[in-house]
Amino acid sequence: MSEAHNIIPDWEPTPNNLESFWMGFTPNRAFKRRPRLIARAKDMHYYAVDGRPIIDGSAGLWCSNAGHCRSKIVEAIQAQAAELDFAPTFQFGHPKVFELASRLTMLAPGDINYAFFSNSGSEAADSALKIALAYHNVKGQASRTRLIGRERGYHGVNFGGISVGGISPNRKLFGALLAGVDHLPHTYNRAEQAYSRGEPEWGGHLADELERMVALHDASTIACVIVEPMAGSTGVLAPPKGYLKRLREICDKHGILLIFDEVITGFGRLGSAFAAERYGVVPDMITFAKGITSGAVPLGGVLVRDHIYEAFMNGPDHAIELFHGYTYTGHPIAAAAALATLEVYREEGLFERAASLEDTWADAIHSLKGEPNVVDIRTIGLVGAIDLEPIEGAPGKRGYEAMETGFHDHDIMVRITADTIALSPPLIISEDQIGEIVDKVRKVLHQVA
Repeated sequence: MSEAHNIIPDWEPTPNNLESFWMGFTPNRAFKRRPRLIARAKDMHYYAVDGRPIIDGSAGLWCSNAGHCRSKIVEAIQAQAAELDFAPTFQFGHPKVFELASRLTMLAPGDINYAFFSNSGSEAADSALKIALAYHNVKGQASRTRLIGRERGYHGVNFGGISVGGISPNRKLFGALLAGVDHLPHTYNRAEQAYSRGEPEWGGHLADELERMVALHDASTIACVIVEPMAGSTGVLAPPKGYLKRLREICDKHGILLIFDEVITGFGRLGSAFAAERYGVVPDMITFAKGITSGAVPLGGVLVRDHIYEAFMNGPDHAIELFHGYTYTGHPIAAAAALATLEVYREEGLFERAASLEDTWADAIHSLKGEPNVVDIRTIGLVGAIDLEPIEGAPGKRGYEAMETGFHDHDIMVRITADTIALSPPLIISEDQIGEIVDKVRKVLHQVA
């Protein structure tokens, strides 16, 4: 290789060249034929490159809970970048990461008093799984290696997360994945739960499937169970009444750790800091990301109960207790963004606001019952899902057309999962904007019929 190849070349800007970016979870060819490009954002809206305001019906990617480009968060990021751009948290530290850990554990329920940081929800899930395995090891129960997830579960895209996850397209191309993984059945049954608001009455008994797994594998082999309190990415499946409490009871009975993946449900989405609070259940670990910085800077992590942390605090004081972490664990700019975001949530009462709007939101979304191709609607907190009848022979096509039509023709951003439209707006949404979102979705449904 010549020396010239090591020099960064001069280049001409090519704003219309979309080819080089390989986009994840996106049909690249379709997108690049008719792109949906966003130039800026503020509060409840994105703005397309042609200047059109696009109302954000999905909080970006379930993450912009406080809305977009909030001044307090922006200013905190700017100030931190100028003061301390990076500091390692291996063998060193910086003040804001400790302040953030303290504030998060104050929000968490029960004796969840420790925070471990990552950069994303995917890393948070894999971190929680590794902590669970290591915990049983240091407790002298190294035979506990089995991980139990749930069908239709989503725990990010790293190998641990897709192994315990239960969404087939996320798994099928990537080989055998981790060994020793099993899955609880999912909790959705349209015949029993159609058009549910909040927690369905039917389905709590499905938690007892964990007892069957204990009988099959023996408790001495099971490290943990990981579930989303509300399964989001699969199409918004709220937990049946009593389901999560029953999982907690069975895990306690057999010495199994219970992990709540709250990457979506954390920070107000269901009307409380964490879904664990809403359901009166204290899991052993909570994974978080997304809403912790309102999407402004990547940050994730795991909140753990005292007994887990304390199990590692033995041996010589100078010895490392947990051989796990990331270069950007507790990054100063991410920590500053998170602290500012938590202040916005507190000052504006956004968790309480989400709770107060839940019924209004549900009424509005459920008004779409009877519209073309709608076969089910589910709402909980400030989340909604609208299942559409698939086009025969082309599953997912109607959902894709709804998302594309919404952006180009009706100035709304929605999430889709196959033929399900998922809605999860920023928590700053007004009642008028709830009506606007529903009106736009109604027009979309008629257009793609």
